[in-house]
Amino acid sequence: MAERRTGRALLGEMAAEFAGTMILILFGVGVVAQVVAGGIGDHDSITWAWGLGVTLGVYVAGRVSGAHLNPAVTIALAVFKGFPWRKVVPYAVAQTLGAFVAALIVRFAYADVLYAADPGHTLKTQGVFSTLPGNGTLPVGLWGGFWDQIIGTAILLFLIVAISDVRNSPPLANLAPFVVGLVVVAIGMAWGTNAGYAINPARDFGPRLASFLTGYQTAWQDQYGQLYFWVPIVAPVLGGLLGTGLYQLLVARFLPVEVQPESGRVPEPENYPTSERS
Repeated sequence: MAERRTGRALLGEMAAEFAGTMILILFGVGVVAQVVAGGIGDHDSITWAWGLGVTLGVYVAGRVSGAHLNPAVTIALAVFKGFPWRKVVPYAVAQTLGAFVAALIVRFAYADVLYAADPGHTLKTQGVFSTLPGNGTLPVGLWGGFWDQIIGTAILLFLIVAISDVRNSPPLANLAPFVVGLVVVAIGMAWGTNAGYAINPARDFGPRLASFLTGYQTAWQDQYGQLYFWVPIVAPVLGGLLGTGLYQLLVARFLPVEVQPESGRVPEPENYPTSERS
């Protein structure tokens, strides 16, 4: 009976990760399709829609699964924060499936516009679904994209663990998802040039696979013909570990073990939704 309850709980967490990541990608890939294929909007609208997608996805999944929505987050929390290793692969699978399904929905909804803008389904609109070095046009190579993704994801995880650390000064009144969304907006505005700020293996691989299965035959390559799909998978995982490790080294180990909040000012830690919840 206990095993059945545990399995049911994990299934619920996977469903929440699927749903939350799907919401994230519906807004993120959808806005890029609107800008690139439809000519409506610009880089600012892309960054804001991605950030809001993160916020809304976290609100969807936060209570059930902790709303990782990103295998780099899940792995980093398993290494540094005690998240159960047995859940890492199920979470990553659910996140990737959510991204895949959302990308298929965008691909279907924007099919006519994408065809009009790029009848051959080439790199011209491949960036709607997955990232490229220099966004497919600027003189950035594979390794430039690799190092960029390490840096961008390190920033993301450093700030996520800081925001969700109840021993620090976390946002009040359930505002953590909104603040995390602002982090993604800021990363997009400051770190979107070299590699399109995937900073999330599921966000890139799921839509990349969806685009390949629906006509984008060069989906796995960059504009130079090199296999690039592995960069937004491997580099974010390394960056996530780096960012979380730096937070532990520079901040977390100096925080008090227990926080005694001022009465009426800071809720008890258990009232905070946190990405560390197992």
